[in-house]
Amino acid sequence: MTGLTSPLTLPCGAVIKNRIAKSAMTEGLANIHGRANKRHTTLYKRWAEGGTGLLITGNAMVDHRFLERPGNVVLTAENGTEHLTDWAKAGQTNDTHIWTQISHPGRQCARIVSMTPQSPSEVKLDILNNFGKPKAMTEEDIQLAIQNYITAAKLSIESGFTGVQIHGAHGYLISQFLSPVTNKRDDQWGGSLENRARFLLEVVRGVREALGPKTPVAVKLNSADFQKGGFTLDESAKVAVWLADSGIDLLEISGGTYEHVSFVGGKGDDSTADAPQVEKRESTRKREAYFLEYAEVIQKALASCSLRVPLLVTGGFRSREMMEQAVAEMGIDMVGLARPLCIDPDFSNKLLSKDVDQLPDPVLTLGTGWFGPTSSSNSMRTLNSQAEVTWYYRQILRLSKGQMPKATVKASNALLTHFLREFNIGIRRRLFSKT
Repeated sequence: MTGLTSPLTLPCGAVIKNRIAKSAMTEGLANIHGRANKRHTTLYKRWAEGGTGLLITGNAMVDHRFLERPGNVVLTAENGTEHLTDWAKAGQTNDTHIWTQISHPGRQCARIVSMTPQSPSEVKLDILNNFGKPKAMTEEDIQLAIQNYITAAKLSIESGFTGVQIHGAHGYLISQFLSPVTNKRDDQWGGSLENRARFLLEVVRGVREALGPKTPVAVKLNSADFQKGGFTLDESAKVAVWLADSGIDLLEISGGTYEHVSFVGGKGDDSTADAPQVEKRESTRKREAYFLEYAEVIQKALASCSLRVPLLVTGGFRSREMMEQAVAEMGIDMVGLARPLCIDPDFSNKLLSKDVDQLPDPVLTLGTGWFGPTSSSNSMRTLNSQAEVTWYYRQILRLSKGQMPKATVKASNALLTHFLREFNIGIRRRLFSKT
């Protein structure tokens, strides 16, 4: 039986030392020019020392004009690679893999960054009036974006990162192309699933060609959007097969968008918005991980492929027993952790040595009743979800300073501090950024 301690050999030949990955969490640590700094080095060295086999960075942006948040690292030729090398080296401590997650927010770009983001179509994201109406991308915009992904991937590897993950989930640009809700185009980039998947597949093709066959190239893909008329599980399974045929090395299964954030579900790993109640079988609840049921469908579709693509599932894993069961009995190749590693960066070592059986899952809310996560007010539910997320951001900030996490931080204080910090970084970026 394959356990968490077993190494994983990817199709490209790279070997990951165990079956635990740190899934991406946006760090917000870059300076106003989008450059990495000592905090990234400190943070990822600490996580690497904690025993995790694979570290996937938070959103690293491919275009300086459009960010997921003001503190994103930006991977562009103008920014160069000098600011990345120490980060990449730190992440390889303890024989660890560190991959950059390359991403473009599309319409999920806050007003503090851009009033007119880009998207496949002019479908606005309406959450707390925080996002501007997007501009529908022209053919020139699309080709530039594809090239930007390729450039970001090349810069990552030149800087010393051991691989890249292309973010095709959570409602960001690639996910917007895949979903009929946000892609209303009638040209070669919209309409049929083949056309909606064209942008993702062109990015993967270009990145693979640029990096060669021996560098890990991964994709994070929604199992579904969980929106009426959106990207479905059946469509996801078809796209997964196309990705396997394109030669990727690891497929991470997730789901949801900012509007319907199933990857949070009140307990998930890297969201900033409200979470719906998605129906799941009781067996899925007992297994903890949100997307195992969806991964099973995708696994069956991938069985027809000539080259097997390993699967990474992230979201909700809290017990060692369930993690081991997922790897040993369910055909999942890696389990992803995120929030628990903000509470204790050594949890991977403790799981592998069987020193812990259960990871903490704190309840973090702004209050109860109307002020709580089940409020009748959609805005209040959104704020509760954001408060939970920003509590973990505060722990990331502490780790990046060489400090220990602080469990006594109140969710309300974390939320307020986060908003003030983001606003401050955003304003300084607008006034003083050279990118």
